[in-house]
Amino acid sequence: MPEFPDALPTPQGTIMTGIARTPLRRISATSSRSLDAFRLAVYALLLLACLSPHDVLRAEPVAIPRPQLEPEADTGREEKRLAVAKKHLITTANAHASEAGREMLRKGGSATDAAIAAQLVLGLVEPQSSGLGGGAFLLHWDQAEKKLATYDGRETAPAAAKPDRFMVAGKPMEYDRAVHSGLSVGTPGLVRLLEHAHKRHGRLPWPVLFEPAMKLAREGFEVSSRLYFMLRWFGPSGLSPAARRYFFDETGSARPIGQRLTNPAYAATLEAIAKGGADAFYTGPVAEEIVAAVKNAHTAAGDLTLDDLAGYKIVERPPLCVDYRSHRVCGMAPPSSGTMAVAQSLKLIERFDVGSTPKDALRTDVLHLIVEAERLAYADRDRYLADPAFAPVPKGLLDPAYLAARSALIDPAQAMTLVEPGLPPDADKRAFGIDATNESNGTSHLSVIDADGNTVSLTTTIEGAFGSGVFAGGFLLNNQLTDFSFRPVDETGRPVANRVEGGKRPRSTMAPTIVFDEKGDVFATLGSPGGSRIILYVMKALVGLLDWQLDAQAALDLPNFGSTGDTVELEYGWSTIWRALVLKSYGHAIAPDLMNSGLHAIVRRNGVLEGGADPRREGIALGD
Repeated sequence: MPEFPDALPTPQGTIMTGIARTPLRRISATSSRSLDAFRLAVYALLLLACLSPHDVLRAEPVAIPRPQLEPEADTGREEKRLAVAKKHLITTANAHASEAGREMLRKGGSATDAAIAAQLVLGLVEPQSSGLGGGAFLLHWDQAEKKLATYDGRETAPAAAKPDRFMVAGKPMEYDRAVHSGLSVGTPGLVRLLEHAHKRHGRLPWPVLFEPAMKLAREGFEVSSRLYFMLRWFGPSGLSPAARRYFFDETGSARPIGQRLTNPAYAATLEAIAKGGADAFYTGPVAEEIVAAVKNAHTAAGDLTLDDLAGYKIVERPPLCVDYRSHRVCGMAPPSSGTMAVAQSLKLIERFDVGSTPKDALRTDVLHLIVEAERLAYADRDRYLADPAFAPVPKGLLDPAYLAARSALIDPAQAMTLVEPGLPPDADKRAFGIDATNESNGTSHLSVIDADGNTVSLTTTIEGAFGSGVFAGGFLLNNQLTDFSFRPVDETGRPVANRVEGGKRPRSTMAPTIVFDEKGDVFATLGSPGGSRIILYVMKALVGLLDWQLDAQAALDLPNFGSTGDTVELEYGWSTIWRALVLKSYGHAIAPDLMNSGLHAIVRRNGVLEGGADPRREGIALGD
């Protein structure tokens, strides 16, 4: 079991911790009351580790913030085993979804068939994260044709949307008020995306893929601990009356763990799409119900129209790829900012020795390099990345000379005091202002490899937990428009690239990823939810797999860390205390948090498939 070190190596020398080596197994035998006290003590130590000597010694009181608990907090970490398969494998955030996907694979279905069946189930059993009312990015590798395709099913702003959509009297609207309203609902893209992918890569008949989800919706599924705790955290006030009746009882209490919950309306919607294809969602009764729900939203009305729904289209984009050491890492181009930021971060640390064995995992000197690279990547992201149909993305963001100059800013011994966006060769730094978009920690991810080697990486979302809270047809509608910048211009008066505009796709951090080895074969497929932290989670997993040579489960099990800007975020745990102390000696500001990722990865190694499911969620990897 992990223990505290007695001394901590730092770039300036050695810090003696004065903390006795205390095995964690000793703590596990304590009573519940003692465990609560122990957790408080750990949190107090974390706070002390994150304060500077000046903070500790100054006379006036220090304002200590409470932990920023994410909604999944009470579900805890669940120990997961590495899944190993020889034929096919799927890993998702819920056992019902993984079982539905494996069922399709056993019927001879493709990776796309399995992904569709799993996603339809996720929309029922994990409705807080994704569903028919949202959007997704999908990567597909065709093993026979040796071709990688990327499909953009991101939501779009209604045609009537204007840049000042979330401004009131010259100031940004309160975030929660904007989220829980019809104003936040974009045109859903998921259903059209699933049909689009099936037409190109599906094998089984379209209606067959709907059978597991329809059966669960009609016969019922047991409310999971994660859904229950999410409902407890969220509460009924942010939901429309229809959603409240579904998720809460007459007293306002969340449906309890283990209660069998049926959703006939969802089953009816699925049946309509199974029979009539995506058109049954984007036109007709289902579309009319969506538009009416948005127009009559319980807080502020939205302006989504039937024409917005009927006119929605999938965009096939060229993959965005980068070579990292002996592998090629590929993902979605903008409006996803995830792959670009991951790609930049990888290239920025490539010149450094970050270790090459499992023993090198989470070395603090390497963590420093990674977070510095991420800070540089996020700075570029916040200025340049948005829907390329509205704001051209500089190609020079991955220019070797530009990346070399940016990497030279990283000092192995000291944190940068100020991180600003760079100036790629083909960019006009004056064209756009700095963005400050607030992104929620929602979303889900699934990965699949079928018997023929076809591979899918699908990150899917309704944005924040429970989306907009608006309910239609048995599913929740997204709040994806709050992924736009509320302010259309920055403090200097320059337009923000990711401002609201009619028909525009909001910038996303989702980063579904497929990695290829030196022979051009699929090595791994992975991705994660997590809002603005998705980049951090995917980056951690990639370095774990490619540099530290961890297996699929071990890479996901690693404590989360990273930086989206000025602070270094570290996942709570015993090791956080000494890592915080060491990183602070580099000059970093530290922000401990729960950092609940939802990574799901498959790795092909030594002739077998390794499947990993994030221990912070309730998913599972299943294969044959």
